[in-house]
Amino acid sequence: QVHLVESGGGLVQAGDSLRLACVVSGNTFETFGLGWYRQASGKDREFVASTGGGRTNYADSVKGRFTISRDNAKNTVYLQMNSLRPEDTAVYYCAGARFFTAQDMREMTAVNYWGQGTQVTVSS
Repeated sequence: QVHLVESGGGLVQAGDSLRLACVVSGNTFETFGLGWYRQASGKDREFVASTGGGRTNYADSVKGRFTISRDNAKNTVYLQMNSLRPEDTAVYYCAGARFFTAQDMREMTAVNYWGQGTQVTVSS
């Protein structure tokens, strides 16, 4: 079985930074597509960033502010979030996919596994 556990959320002020981490159990981490998604209250879940196959992709709303990275030795994927804005407030979810394309990750159609989510709140 594969489990994803996020950490690092919290309450910050606009302009601050946070780093989210997601530890993935299982022994096929290196081949997984990994992504971060978020869901604000009353809104649909949306794509934030993904990494896999040597490529990274970002939603336009976070490009230049957020960075996704992975440490295969630690089975961990990170999301460094800088210059946070109140509109970044959401529950952030980590996700993994066994077979994927960048478009699949963006549209969530490839995702096989989800974490439980971590709350990020940005005050103005």
